[in-house]
Amino acid sequence: MLKKILYITLILSVLNSCKKTTTAQAAFTIQLRPIQSEYHEGDTIEVYLTNKQFSEDIKQELHTLHTISLPSKADKVVLKDIPLGKQKLKVDLLTTDGKRFTAQKEITVLAKAAPEIYHYKIIAEYPHDKTAFTQGLEFIGDTLVESTGEYGESVIRKWNPFTGQVYKNVPLKAQYFGEGATVFNDQVLQLTWREAVGFIYDKNLNYLRSFPYHKSKEGWGLCHNGKDKLYKSDGSEKIWILHPETFSEVDSLQLCTNTSIFSNANELEYAEGKIYANTFLKDGIMIINPHNGAIEGVVDVRGLKDKVEQTPNLDVLNGIAYHPQRKTFFITGKRWSKIFEVVFIK
Repeated sequence: MLKKILYITLILSVLNSCKKTTTAQAAFTIQLRPIQSEYHEGDTIEVYLTNKQFSEDIKQELHTLHTISLPSKADKVVLKDIPLGKQKLKVDLLTTDGKRFTAQKEITVLAKAAPEIYHYKIIAEYPHDKTAFTQGLEFIGDTLVESTGEYGESVIRKWNPFTGQVYKNVPLKAQYFGEGATVFNDQVLQLTWREAVGFIYDKNLNYLRSFPYHKSKEGWGLCHNGKDKLYKSDGSEKIWILHPETFSEVDSLQLCTNTSIFSNANELEYAEGKIYANTFLKDGIMIINPHNGAIEGVVDVRGLKDKVEQTPNLDVLNGIAYHPQRKTFFITGKRWSKIFEVVFIK
């Protein structure tokens, strides 16, 4: 009986090995012209197929990048309306006798234009809890929802920056490091740093349940577009797109300028069709296109940190909230004694 089991296992192993060595990817190779290490959005490239392992005539040739069909004419394709970054260019061939062959090639596509530079103008200054290790910030009317970090210190709170009144302060268990937060569909969502779990509260910060995340490396920032998409940063070059009901990672964007791929997007805010992201360890805010990941602008906020109390525990810029009625941004930092109401000027 043991010999029979071993024999069956051997046969299945051989069959699986055969399957792995006869994949459609080996049927041809993709070559591009011009040969470049990087391309830009809007570029037209020529696609050549070499090392063909089949003799059938090609009836149809389809090109996709990150599941998006590319407009093409003859052997030329246009890199238009696509997510940026390192992506898989996929070529599907359909032959006249109905066979289908596929191959992929990784290419890097960067933004078409350089980011525009913005500065800030202070409208007002308000006191801020200088013990708060700010990680997430978002308005409900005139009330700020603020998430803070550090093990043993993390909280989720609601307070009014105009009066200083704290309405509710909910501490997290000591094993959780609080991160970004957002208000979505009448619920407050809060991330944790390395615990791979998020918490869901009602608008009064009563705990409802938790949700896991598995694909993203860590929990950093969180925001949403007001409709059907949540955006989550994890310190990498990616902004993850979450399912609006399960909050699982369904897709991602890569942060790109016209010269390179960037990482370290921290706290996120969605305002007037763009994602605003604090840049970790830098006094800057990225303005990101939520459709393709292009960094379209950078806000230079140097000098703000000098305007707060210079305590021993003073840390980096983090926390950005848009007030849609006032058309202003409220920004602060980790253990900053002030929160600033500002507008951004190109």
